[in-house]
Amino acid sequence: MSKVLGLDIGGTGIKGAVVDTLNGELVTERIRYKTPSPASPNQVLEVCKQICLDLEWSGPIGIGFPSTIINGVCMIATNISSEWIGVNMTELFSSAMNCEVAVINDADAAGLAELKFGAAKDISEVVLVITLGTGVGSGVFVNGKLFPNTELGLLKYKEGIVEDYVSNRIREANELSWKQWGKELNKVLKYYNKIFSPNIIVLGGGVSKKFDEYKKYIDESLNVVPAQMRNVAGVVGAAMAIQK
Repeated sequence: MSKVLGLDIGGTGIKGAVVDTLNGELVTERIRYKTPSPASPNQVLEVCKQICLDLEWSGPIGIGFPSTIINGVCMIATNISSEWIGVNMTELFSSAMNCEVAVINDADAAGLAELKFGAAKDISEVVLVITLGTGVGSGVFVNGKLFPNTELGLLKYKEGIVEDYVSNRIREANELSWKQWGKELNKVLKYYNKIFSPNIIVLGGGVSKKFDEYKKYIDESLNVVPAQMRNVAGVVGAAMAIQK
C-alpha cells in the first residue's frame, strides 16, 4: 500500500492530499479548508469528507490530529473542541468513510515525514521535531523510533505553558518582532535541550520557511535546522501512519 490520503487537522486549517508513502511525494493537489468553529467532531468530519470528495478518494486514510492519541482515542484538546476528548477517532472516521483509518498526533506525523524524507533523514540517536503553529507540537525519535504523544508545548513555562509564549499564533497576536520571538524561542529550545540532549532539533510549521529571519537568535550549539518538508510534512506523515 503506497497511496494513502493524508489529513492534517489543525486548530486553524484542515489539509489533505493523496501521498505516495514510498517517496513522500504528493500525487494530488493539497487541499486546505479553514477549521470550523468550534471544531466539533461532526463539523471536522464533514470537512474531511469534503476533501475526500474533492480528491475523488475512497482508499485508506491517515490522520494527524492535535491531541494525545492513545489506541485511536483523543485524550486532550487544547486547540480544538473539548467534544473530541474520549472520542475513538479510528472508529468514527473508519465508520463514516468506510475505509481503513489510522490516527496519530499531528506533530508526531510531521516528525515521521522529516525523519524519513526531510531534515532528519539518516540521523540516528535523538531527534527532536518542534512544530510552531496555532500551538507548539513535538515529535521525539530515538534511533529512528517514535516516542509518541510528548506534547512538549504543554510543559510548564514561566506563568503558563510553552505554547503561550512561542507558538506562531502568539507571535502574530502580540505582533512580536523576529528578535523578540526568536530570543524567547531560544530559551524554550535550551529548556528542551536540557531534557533530551537531541542530536538535532528540527523546526516545523509554517514559520519554518522564515527561519532566516530568526536563526541569528538561536544558539548554534543547539543544532537547530528548519524543516525541509515545510507545510506538507503533516500530510505526508499522517499518510505514513497507516504503515505504523
